[in-house]
Amino acid sequence: MILTFDAELWLWEARRDDSWTFVSLPQDGSTEIRELSEGRRNGFGSLRVRVTVGRTTWQTSIFPDGARGCYVLPVKRAVRKSERLDVGDIASVTVEVIDL
Repeated sequence: MILTFDAELWLWEARRDDSWTFVSLPQDGSTEIRELSEGRRNGFGSLRVRVTVGRTTWQTSIFPDGARGCYVLPVKRAVRKSERLDVGDIASVTVEVIDL
């Protein structure tokens, strides 16, 4: 499954330093991923993904966020630096779920 979307970068409230920056996956895409991945999740309910933001592609995991009702994607500092992104910026994101 592949999702392409635009999302705002935000900080995780529990860890307010800039190394914990995320984007939220769209609600409808999160619902579809949850349905397709039933029983296939790893630790913390995570799923392995391949992500592209701008010209940067890497592998990581997405995590369910009960408070937001969607999956969230960590965006590491190297990607933010390479793509000149900061908290509050809108990123164009492509997520391919590997675990399905």
